[in-house]
Amino acid sequence: MLPELAALDKASLENERSALWLRTAEGVDVTCVQVAGLIARRILCYVREGDRLVRGQRFRFIRFGSRVDIYFPVDAKVVAALGDKVYATSTVIATLPDHV
Repeated sequence: MLPELAALDKASLENERSALWLRTAEGVDVTCVQVAGLIARRILCYVREGDRLVRGQRFRFIRFGSRVDIYFPVDAKVVAALGDKVYATSTVIATLPDHV
């Protein structure tokens, strides 16, 4: 069985990737970087610069074998643990500070 290629360190350099920078109404920044896997090949993002998102809104589609790296502020409280299954629109991954 092949290792999941999006999970390899070099996948961040060799595979297609897309970054999305989000800013909350309170000014808290979060960045999501999607790295396509060997099978996925394409990255789907449903939002454009300036769009306003609401809690639970889908803004990306992760195809089989892709990976998402999420960068939170240092004072965010991470809720999900390594190895947890997370589900779109329903799993809380982290809680963000109220202000920057």
